[in-house]
Amino acid sequence: MLKILIIFLLFFSSILIYKNSNFNKVIPDVVEIPPEVQKSIANTKPTKQIYIPILLYHYVEYVKDAGDTIRKSLNIIPAVFDAEVKTLKDKGYTFLTPKDLADILDDKSKLPERSVILSFDDGYRDFYTDVFPILKKYNAKAITYIVPNFLNKPNNMDVWQLKEIVKSGLVEIGAHTMNHAYLVGLPKKRVEYEVIQSKKYLEKQLGIQVVSFAYPYGAFDNQAINVVKDAGFKTAVTTIHGNLVMDINRYFIYRLRPGARVGESLIKLIEEKSFPKPGSPNVY
Repeated sequence: MLKILIIFLLFFSSILIYKNSNFNKVIPDVVEIPPEVQKSIANTKPTKQIYIPILLYHYVEYVKDAGDTIRKSLNIIPAVFDAEVKTLKDKGYTFLTPKDLADILDDKSKLPERSVILSFDDGYRDFYTDVFPILKKYNAKAITYIVPNFLNKPNNMDVWQLKEIVKSGLVEIGAHTMNHAYLVGLPKKRVEYEVIQSKKYLEKQLGIQVVSFAYPYGAFDNQAINVVKDAGFKTAVTTIHGNLVMDINRYFIYRLRPGARVGESLIKLIEEKSFPKPGSPNVY
């Protein structure tokens, strides 16, 4: 009887987590700095600012289901990604990770003249099957932000694949909450669980230090920022367009979506100094 009760409770809790995870729900990415965050830093002057493009990717594969419009909208094919990395390599760009960026912000190292960060959200399986071989081909560093409760699922990477990726020395592992939760408006204890537990889980499973975080859907507020900071993360990225990184936005760093740009089109995107403009709104 006790075993039946335990099984029921585990099943019920898993259903509850899944319902609250926002997984596969169509939720628009956050593209503006929340007003409360703008207000909290309105009178704070940055002491350090650099421009570094952080490219945002999700899927890199050949989408087989023509009806999967969400996946298609977030996808580029492997040949295009290969061409993008080659473009950056040929132009002399240094591939960094957010951990490297944190060291630069903390004056532990210097920013190379031309630098770029390749970032991948959610931990999809094609990172291992399609992206990882290209990274090894060009000896390019990147980061993949992982949702622990999605690991070992058919569409996502397995833990053994993550371990292999870590051993390569090319890929930093970042956290992306336990359940891909939209953090804005959640009770603080739930935010703490999603953020802190994702860090602890990945560190225990992989035997590494996890210091970089990505907000699901780019959604954040002051509470989320404080929880991420207090958890020991050194940076956090959003889905807001831009490439300006400062000490005062290191916990809501902007990124760029390269899409299928290659060659000079890609270089133009990443070399143009950009940050949230008025009307999008911008506090700087």
